[in-house]
Amino acid sequence: MKTQDLVALLASEAAPVDRRIMSKRFSQAMLLGALGALLLMMACFGLRPDLGRVASTFLFWFKLAFPLALAAASLWTCTRLSRPGVAIGWANLALAAPVAIVWITAIPLVLLTPASQRVALLLGHTWRVCPFAIALLSIPAFIMVFWAIKGLAPTRLRLAGAAGGLLAGAMATIVYCLHCPEMGVPFWAIWYLLGMLIPTLAGALLGPRWLRW
Repeated sequence: MKTQDLVALLASEAAPVDRRIMSKRFSQAMLLGALGALLLMMACFGLRPDLGRVASTFLFWFKLAFPLALAAASLWTCTRLSRPGVAIGWANLALAAPVAIVWITAIPLVLLTPASQRVALLLGHTWRVCPFAIALLSIPAFIMVFWAIKGLAPTRLRLAGAAGGLLAGAMATIVYCLHCPEMGVPFWAIWYLLGMLIPTLAGALLGPRWLRW
């Protein structure tokens, strides 16, 4: 068989590519990852008993907005890194903005707090468990997000893994907010961010191996 005949034969059997494959994979990954994190949170920690009351406050929604914004930015980054040759563009700025806003809010609060109370403000009551709880809750989303990315065509595997890990960590933090009793912005600026960085680093380490295609 001639080369041209072989190419023609292979091309004739090629199935059309689903143009919505990326949105389908990430939608499934986020839905199942969020559901897994929610079920894990309910089994391990439970909802905070005063959730109905605090949900009517601005501070609670500001707290929730932090991981929500990071989830949106990291999802955008993941979709770009899942396609070869696509520049990240403004993704870095989108990722940095929520962190900057929380830190800009937290620093004056720390400075205005009496020195004797600053440690308590920074540590809260749950600093020992908060990052590890977020990392635990990120496991379902981590698996599903990696599944979504691997089924596409990532070429920058370490960056794609880190972005996927951050997306999983942000989703886990959103769910963890339904349990966490901490309402101090400086606490979120440190311990929520640290909790999200754990799956981010895990994603950067595992990306070159798990996302290879």
